[in-house]
Amino acid sequence: MALMKNKLLQISNKRFSGEMFLIIATIIWGGTFVIIKESLHDISTMLFIALRFIIALLILFPFLLNKKKQFHKKAIIGGFLLGLLFFIGFATQTIGLKFTTATKSAFITGSSVIIVPILQTLMERKPPTKGAVIGTVLVFTGILFLSSGGNSIFSFISDLGGNFNIGDFFTLLCAVFFAAYVVYLDLVSTKFGFWVTLTMQMLTTAVLGLLAAILFDFTSIEALHIEITDYLIFGLIYTALFATLITTAILTKFQKIVTPTKAAIVYSLEPIFASVLAFFLLNEKITNFGFVGAVLIISGLFASELYEAVTNGR
Repeated sequence: MALMKNKLLQISNKRFSGEMFLIIATIIWGGTFVIIKESLHDISTMLFIALRFIIALLILFPFLLNKKKQFHKKAIIGGFLLGLLFFIGFATQTIGLKFTTATKSAFITGSSVIIVPILQTLMERKPPTKGAVIGTVLVFTGILFLSSGGNSIFSFISDLGGNFNIGDFFTLLCAVFFAAYVVYLDLVSTKFGFWVTLTMQMLTTAVLGLLAAILFDFTSIEALHIEITDYLIFGLIYTALFATLITTAILTKFQKIVTPTKAAIVYSLEPIFASVLAFFLLNEKITNFGFVGAVLIISGLFASELYEAVTNGR
């Protein structure tokens, strides 16, 4: 009995460590909000995505020279599919932002937190724990408060339902594909090597981003342009190294330790970190609704963690 309890504690501690690394990745994502927003004045969106992943691949390349054995057919296909989900999430969110408001985009994208447990149950046959369900509800409510800004939540919900447009549709696709990415990453990262999974994600996103930049220019969705400035160079290097290479490596390495539903809850902290940095760097105000939303999101994380701690006897 004591041996089983110790084993459960070791698993719990391992998962907790994994969650801490995912939080670090989420902090980095939140920090890139300001950097990307400013960088996009000098470059088209899809080209920015392509270049940041290309730079990340160039940094990664020296580490791959002795990892050739991991690159077998099944691993390459699995990594490609993962990268495809990753890229479609980026692309649909970007297209959606052309036709909808940033507020609605933030809320609809954040709804992936409730899609993940559904897909986890369907794809992995692993229903989320009660603690994860409680956490998910709190986080989703928090996202609703955070997205509503200073307006009434009820008017925000009414606006969301009554004025659903093509931009909202693409953003909803983003939420679905990102949720699928979170769940599929849990499957792929446990089957194939770390290096091939990491590399194929970035290679796929880089190539598709470049093709999308050309396609968007051809179809007049977004003109292909780039103006080399000091800030753009800084933005590309920072996002390539930290928000692409390091964060994707963290997700690939540690998300398999954490359940997809718990990972989605952790990722929901991103708008909080983004809001705090926007407050200090861009003087953007955080409303009372925003503060309530932030508290609810953090409470959701703690609630799911506390449930597991009590269940496992920590």
